[in-house]
Amino acid sequence: MFLRSSKKLQNEVSIDESIGTDREGNNMTFSDVLTADNSDVSDIIFGKLESQKLYRAMNRVLNENEINILCWRYGLRNQKKKTQKEIADILGISRSYVSRIEKKCLERLCEELKE
Repeated sequence: MFLRSSKKLQNEVSIDESIGTDREGNNMTFSDVLTADNSDVSDIIFGKLESQKLYRAMNRVLNENEINILCWRYGLRNQKKKTQKEIADILGISRSYVSRIEKKCLERLCEELKE
């Protein structure tokens, strides 16, 4: 019975178990690595709230095509960042027209977010 129960525990790891040393030679544990700094967590939460605010503003003041252009241009909503030329090729318009649309969209978003 003891051997069977100890074999089950063999794959378990304590959060306070040593995993090595840091650059200064201090002992490191899993809890050291897993513990998040409160400022990191607050920065992540603040960033997510700001992103939600931006997306709501985009939905209020931009049409679907304009939203797509900004998402492609800046890598929003898990899109890969694209150049104005790449966007122009996708939409079949000139690069300068993409630039004008982008500029107008950003101006409208700035106005919306100021309020």
